[in-house]
Amino acid sequence: MSTPARRRLMRDFKKLQEDPPAGISAAPTDNNIMIWNAVIFGYDLIFLFCNKNNPGFFSLLTSPHDTPFEDGTFKLTMEFTEEYPNKPPNVRFVSKMFHPNVYADGGICLDILQNRWSPTYDVSAILTSIQSLLDEPNPNSPANSLAAQLYQENRREYEKRVAAIVEQSWLNFADEDNEGEEKKFETSAAPVEDRSS
Repeated sequence: MSTPARRRLMRDFKKLQEDPPAGISAAPTDNNIMIWNAVIFGYDLIFLFCNKNNPGFFSLLTSPHDTPFEDGTFKLTMEFTEEYPNKPPNVRFVSKMFHPNVYADGGICLDILQNRWSPTYDVSAILTSIQSLLDEPNPNSPANSLAAQLYQENRREYEKRVAAIVEQSWLNFADEDNEGEEKKFETSAAPVEDRSS
């Protein structure tokens, strides 16, 4: 069934495919356009895209660098309602975060997801705003008071804790990829007996 929210999300997805923001990837889940998975890449990555409309034209994009979140890979979920775009989606980090504006459950304290929401914002604008928030926290509106305090009073300790989260993001990303391979293996292979003893 096509509704205004679903049609808008299809347009948002098409825009993301045709003009992807640097350092961001997002797509609806296989069975539900109302639930999206997204990734914000915190590293200095070069993206090379072929333009469908002009096969000889390539776009070269780089993601932000020289930030505490550089080198990280951070997963998010986005849940939309039928009221989108009149109401913002529920956006949460799935990856563990240490940031002044991210709650322990992954919820994000960002004005455009709350009282400053506008129907003109699309998925791309939401994710680029979150990407900017990673680089430029608002410690005056904290979701994590310890992160906000360290950001303001002890930047070295703040960056040390962020570095630990960044490292964990690589390990979790690699573990999730390996788990998928193991699950495929388990379903297609018979158990093997250990005959080493």
